[in-house]
Amino acid sequence: MNITLKKKKLQNGKFSLYLEYYKGSTVNAEGKRIHLRDFEYLKLYPHQEPKSASEKKENKEIEILAEQIFSIRKAEYFQGKFDIKNTTKGKRRFLDFFHEKTEEKIDSPKNYGNWTASFLHLKKCISANLSFDEIDENFVKKVRLYFEKDAMTKSNLSLSLNSKYSYFNKFKAALRAAFDEGYLAINYASKVKSFEQAESQREYLTFTELQKLAQTECKYEVLKRAFLFSCLVGLRWSDINTMVWSEVRDEDSTSRVNFRQEKTDGVEYLYISSQARELLGERKFPSERVFVGLKYSAVYNNEIVRWCSRAGISKHITFHSARHTNAVLLLENGADIYTVSKRLGHREIRTTAIYAKIVDQKMKEAANLIPDINF
Repeated sequence: MNITLKKKKLQNGKFSLYLEYYKGSTVNAEGKRIHLRDFEYLKLYPHQEPKSASEKKENKEIEILAEQIFSIRKAEYFQGKFDIKNTTKGKRRFLDFFHEKTEEKIDSPKNYGNWTASFLHLKKCISANLSFDEIDENFVKKVRLYFEKDAMTKSNLSLSLNSKYSYFNKFKAALRAAFDEGYLAINYASKVKSFEQAESQREYLTFTELQKLAQTECKYEVLKRAFLFSCLVGLRWSDINTMVWSEVRDEDSTSRVNFRQEKTDGVEYLYISSQARELLGERKFPSERVFVGLKYSAVYNNEIVRWCSRAGISKHITFHSARHTNAVLLLENGADIYTVSKRLGHREIRTTAIYAKIVDQKMKEAANLIPDINF
């Protein structure tokens, strides 16, 4: 393993210092080389361009502290490498470690929110002074029992199954990280079963409903184009909202979108139909947004509901319903589940299988569409 002290620029005019732990590389099932890296953010923020004597002094002090931490981490690594027992890590408090892992997620708002919520619950069932030396399998089971029986929402209601699943998995992720970083000698995360994830309701439009919606006036033209585009290609709101023209490739008689998924950070190459391409409009400058004026707001969300109402659709449709619509329509029209999974950018085929169940249910309903024959 190679440990490197690095820094990245922040928008506030400072750097953020962090350590990169490079663990080599591996080759995945598709033959692509994957580099294995972990990061430790030091919460040290020197000025990018120090202007005063005090700022220069502050930078110097931060630099010395960062180098000291860097040296300590390298020493800790060699201790583990040569089986020299490190007696200090076991004394660290678990909740401090969990809070550190939470703060590492700050650049991902939704994920950060889930980690923060999990942390607030853990403070209710774990002593603030509990150290890694005190963690065992019984402790982990007690935490699971807390989420199963005792954890409540702010409204004093029992947690939903999905909340239990999410919060407890964050706890297990911290245990795995602690094991990887040498705080625990046993990976206790593998000793306790997670909660089952409840299947969420996925509202979608039938082809007939989509046709009605396309022929109905929407107050915001850019919203209508973006929603219909999502129905045809399955892209998320976040990826459509940030799409720029350099990501749209017109090649001979086909078009495709090359983009990095905001949710998974994976690079995707998505072919789109000629009708979907028409919805994008005339090509502009490479750096310009495709859907200029599109924005996330209550006004736009409410307009989707009103637009559906004008089309005679009573379902509770959100922008994300367009992505569900795309999945169902593809499966209904003969696409195999693997292709649909790849187009939607799902990491696991079981996520896509939920849409296949929807199609199966529609097939069952179709069996009773023909009126009874009078024999």
